[in-house]
Amino acid sequence: MSESYLILGGARSGKSGRALALAEQLGETRAYIATAEALDPEMAARIAHHQQERNAGWVTIEAPLNLVEAIDAKPAEIEVCLIDCLTLWLSNLMHHQEDADHATDALCQAVQAASVPIIMVSNEVGMGLVPDTSLGRQFRDAQGRLNQAMAATCDRVEFVAAGLSLKLKG
Repeated sequence: MSESYLILGGARSGKSGRALALAEQLGETRAYIATAEALDPEMAARIAHHQQERNAGWVTIEAPLNLVEAIDAKPAEIEVCLIDCLTLWLSNLMHHQEDADHATDALCQAVQAASVPIIMVSNEVGMGLVPDTSLGRQFRDAQGRLNQAMAATCDRVEFVAAGLSLKLKG
């Protein structure tokens, strides 16, 4: 079993940058497990920006839905995995009408059993306005449950705001 990390924060808080820096400290060969899909030009630009932030020590694994399989199938030489981000993963699950609670339980088990450090990035969406639609409230609530489950599972949890990291656990 290796240490696991959850990096939480709002949009553009610096959480992905913190996770990248942490992964680069933990290993020379790293897997970036990407959950985003380029479904429109703006998202394609965001993905390209994230790709430019990574150097040659990274292998990218696309896993918009199957995070457990991506962790299990990582190349043997990988020393640390970074999953960015759980929020998009949850959105993908809900869009495909998958059981998010079951997928969360499976991810918790995979993280606990991982042979290399796992770093996960997730948005904290419960600190803003109450969503005005039922679907928005369902997503906010599911994201809160996911974050709580991952925080309970992970050895270390950090909250990032304005590019500054605050240790919450570990």
